[in-house]
Amino acid sequence: MKPAKEVIHTRIWEETPEAGNPFAAAVCRCGGYDVYGDLLGKASWAEYLYLLFKRERPAPAEARLLEDLAVALANPGPRDPGVHAAMCGGVGGSTHAASLMAALAVGAGQLGGAHETALAMDLWRDCGTDLKAWTGRLRQPPAPPGPADIWPGIDHFPGFDPNGADCPLPVRQTLAHLAGLSPGPALPWLHRQRPDLEAAARSPLTLIGVAAAALADLGFDRDQAEMLCLLLRLPGAAVHALEQRGYGWRKFPFFGDGLVLADDPGPRRPETD
Repeated sequence: MKPAKEVIHTRIWEETPEAGNPFAAAVCRCGGYDVYGDLLGKASWAEYLYLLFKRERPAPAEARLLEDLAVALANPGPRDPGVHAAMCGGVGGSTHAASLMAALAVGAGQLGGAHETALAMDLWRDCGTDLKAWTGRLRQPPAPPGPADIWPGIDHFPGFDPNGADCPLPVRQTLAHLAGLSPGPALPWLHRQRPDLEAAARSPLTLIGVAAAALADLGFDRDQAEMLCLLLRLPGAAVHALEQRGYGWRKFPFFGDGLVLADDPGPRRPETD
C-alpha cells in the first residue's frame, strides 16, 4: 500500500507541472489568472498585489487607491524607527537581509508601526463612519490587551500621534489626495472629520491612521492591513540602508561624536622587523 501523497492546500495559487519535470511549474495561476501567460505585461503591481491578497481583480478605482497608497508609504524617511534600524544595519556592514529584517522588527510595533495599523482597523470595524462612536472611543482610555494577546497595552489611540502637536503636511496632503479618489466611505469621512477626531484624541492624525482608512475602503481585514503595512514600507528601508552602507559610519550621526577614546593610540603604524 502506497503512503498517502502530501498536498499543500492553497486557494491563492495553482501550478501545472512541466511535462518532463514535476518539480518545475509550467503554468502558474493566481485567482484563476495565468500569471506569466496572461497577467505579465498587462497587470500593474498594485493590481497583482490586490489579486494576491483578495483573489479577485480590483476595480480601476481600487487599483489606483492601492497604487497611490503604496507611493505614500514607500519611504517613511530616516526619522522612522524602522528605516533608521535598516540604516544602522547598512552602516554597520550587516547583510542586506539583516538590514531589512531590522526594519521589519522595529517597524512592526504599535507606535507608528504595522501593528498600529491593525489596531486602527479595529476602530474602523467597530465605529465605521459614526462620529459619536469615534469620539466616545477616543475619549475613553485605550482598551487593555486580551489575556492571550502577546502585545502590551497601547498607551495612545491607534492612528494618532501621542507626541505630535499638529497634523504634518504630508499626512494632510496624503489624506486629501486619497480621499478624492477613494471608492469607499472611510477616507472622505476622515478628511471631513479630522479636526473633531483630533480634538477627541487630543493628538494629530498620522500616516498610519490614513493608511488604515484607505485599507478599510479597499476591504482588507486587520491582518491583511498589517502585512501590507510591513511590506509597502520596505523600499525606503532598503535604499536608505544601501546609501548608509556606502557612506560608512564616520558620516552616520550619533557614533562619530559619541565614541571618545580616553587613551587614543593614534593611527596604526606599520610593523617593523
